[in-house]
Amino acid sequence: MSVVWAATSPESGLFHPVERRSEVKDLSDRFSDLRSRGRGYVEVRSPNREFPVLILAFRDDQAVVHLMSDTERMSLLVGDGTVPSGAEVEVPIMDDLAAFTGDFVLDIDRAWDLVHGFTQTWSAGSLGEWCEL
Repeated sequence: MSVVWAATSPESGLFHPVERRSEVKDLSDRFSDLRSRGRGYVEVRSPNREFPVLILAFRDDQAVVHLMSDTERMSLLVGDGTVPSGAEVEVPIMDDLAAFTGDFVLDIDRAWDLVHGFTQTWSAGSLGEWCEL
């Protein structure tokens, strides 16, 4: 199955915005490489449509998942209780760290499972509860 994605460069640690089209395995390999470095930012979409785009931002074992439904709409996936709602977690958004409350933080394994599931169906509705920004 083909996927279009852009991600943090393992070499520079900076977001490389040029999209690549590849098999899901190549995306999984990049995620694994970034995970071994402790942080990353990945954008994923279907090769057949510009939207939706699923975004995974993570640092260590904590992740935040965004959904870009179109050029005007962005949502955050509600967290899984990994971090208390009052706590803050910083994850990379492109090249900068951004803080999110525990309300939107997921365990990295769960977040990656959701991204992988998205690449199979291209549907974000079944991934969980979304909070539109």
